[in-house]
Amino acid sequence: MSLRLTSIRSHRAHVDTPLAIVNIVLLLIFYFLLAGQDPRVSSALNLATTSALAPDGLPSPLLEVSGPEDWRLDGTAIRPEMLPGALAESSGPLHLLLDRDAPAGLLVGLLRRPELAGHEIRLVTMRGGGG
Repeated sequence: MSLRLTSIRSHRAHVDTPLAIVNIVLLLIFYFLLAGQDPRVSSALNLATTSALAPDGLPSPLLEVSGPEDWRLDGTAIRPEMLPGALAESSGPLHLLLDRDAPAGLLVGLLRRPELAGHEIRLVTMRGGGG
């Protein structure tokens, strides 16, 4: 009596390569469709707004910047090169007040100024038009 065994190689499953590639491409398309959407975040956060700031309620020292060379330190006009001397007695951070609609180049240029090197800076913004 002879026992005949079939070869394992003859019963291997055939892999359909084009179907596998199509499945992977579809999965990638779905992934990028979902990952590329903007997140819809809703928040009940309401920021406080004011139309007038009381001078005694503002932080000190406060550097108001209206232009590259138009600076006011605590309400007094100051030239940029005078700033290090004016801040010598101050130990806290320098509060920088800019209009919210000011060009970003103004802020970047201001932060690169050597007069502000070595000072901790806190940014304070306000709405354009005073309100």
